Amino acid sequence: MLNELLRTHDGVVTLAQAQEAGLSKHAVNRRVRSGAWLRCAPGVYFVDDRPFTDHARIRAAVWSYGESATASGLAAAWWQRLARFAPASVEVTVPRDSNGRCREGSRVRRRDLTAADVVVDRGLRVTALPLTVVEAAARRDGGARILDSALQHNLELSSLWRAHLRNKGRHGAPRARRMLTAAGEGARSAAERLLVQLLKSAGITGWVANLPVGGYCVDVGFRAKKVALEADGFAFHSDAEAFQKDRVRQNYLMLLGWQVLRFTWLDLTEYPERVIAEIRRAISA
Repeated sequence: MLNELLRTHDGVVTLAQAQEAGLSKHAVNRRVRSGAWLRCAPGVYFVDDRPFTDHARIRAAVWSYGESATASGLAAAWWQRLARFAPASVEVTVPRDSNGRCREGSRVRRRDLTAADVVVDRGLRVTALPLTVVEAAARRDGGARILDSALQHNLELSSLWRAHLRNKGRHGAPRARRMLTAAGEGARSAAERLLVQLLKSAGITGWVANLPVGGYCVDVGFRAKKVALEADGFAFHSDAEAFQKDRVRQNYLMLLGWQVLRFTWLDLTEYPERVIAEIRRAISA
């Protein structure tokens, strides 16, 4: 029973789990003294016969705060395969009345979570997918990419809004609200405003917003250079009819001799330097 527990829990075990598997507290301490088990935190151990992976690190960090602790933010996003790399600092959400200080390598959020916002994934309590996406989206390190990926994989925007509204007042809530708004009906207009801000900040001139061209209106146009910039909001998050109309318009503009550059919200928020570099290259050609 203990071996199976260690195998499925990345080599991490709590004192309560070890005792349930038949070990006494004395037997656990004996393993620690011998060096077979490493003490990660009070009541949390790692069996040192395997690599200490990111899975083990995150599991140990969460379990070190007790049975009610929940992986959240970017830690939950990585655990649920929404992010490619595990965060260096593990975000853990604990109940408001929890005692104890923050441990090294982790960051604590004190908030009571509803049952709808918690799931158990491979034996670890993590925030449910909608809340994970909403919280991770507010983080500046890859947040927009996580939201974009979730929408592409058919996570309903309405479920994200419900998770957001159930957890008002949390860290990053205003930024998450702006991104959810941008992912909805206001996606294009929000992306257009961000594109204009980037152009102004970069000192690029000679452009006109909402420029009429051949019966269409381009988001931003450089008339003298025949370069049109289109802001699409979140990648692929539009209905099929809108997608088709955008492509018809783009083809028509290109037949008129215009070069069309398309940027998503993800491009504008995560890679602004690349966006500006592509625009400069297009208008200097």
